[in-house]
Amino acid sequence: MALARVVLTSGRSVDLAELRMSSTYGGMLEGYPCKPLNDLRIKGLLHTAERDFPGAPVHLIPPPREYPDQYAGAFGPVEVLPAVTCVGSFRSGALDPAHDRALYRSRLTVVWFQPTPRVPSDCDAEPALREVSWEHLATDEEL
Repeated sequence: MALARVVLTSGRSVDLAELRMSSTYGGMLEGYPCKPLNDLRIKGLLHTAERDFPGAPVHLIPPPREYPDQYAGAFGPVEVLPAVTCVGSFRSGALDPAHDRALYRSRLTVVWFQPTPRVPSDCDAEPALREVSWEHLATDEEL
């Protein structure tokens, strides 16, 4: 059973099978949010998603980056990502029409950021998540 169903702008429905949410800057003991730190965080998220969801392609929705008017430290200006980091495993019907729909499904792991800890559902998901090009990014797997 899916956690939620998201309707993409293409009209395809995708089921959210697993969702991991975390605070983007949770556990940050020293320093401040900046581009080098954010880039490392994103790289780590992608690596973890590839390891935790083997065989599924991983897609990053580029996060919006804000630059508040604050003092720039040794690592450059302050750069802030949205507060919540999400890694979701999505599934849908097979992409290849030649595949038996009872034996195949498509899947994709998506990494994105959002301002609040809200589970995406139906047409009420983050716009960038709804615009994922499933047909170009997902892959079919045999059940």
